[in-house]
Amino acid sequence: MPGAYGARSDGTPVTEGVIGELADEAERGYDVDEIIRRRRGGRPAMGASPASVESVRLDPELKRDLLLRAAAEGRSVSDVIRSALHQYLKAS
Repeated sequence: MPGAYGARSDGTPVTEGVIGELADEAERGYDVDEIIRRRRGGRPAMGASPASVESVRLDPELKRDLLLRAAAEGRSVSDVIRSALHQYLKAS
């Protein structure tokens, strides 16, 4: 791409003209409320504070059973693991 400084996420080239347009837009200022409205959020909160991610090793049979159970119930693997862990901890 001669005269281009890279590409935007949609693949269109970033040229001198595009840079000028972006600079003009920045000089006019941005609508912060609009930016906040369009902003994508992260994962939904699971409690009052950020959740931690834990890692466990599963043998192939346990992993297969977990995947089958999650698919049969239409739930995520993580949700099935959390539910099983809650039940286990309440039982002890």
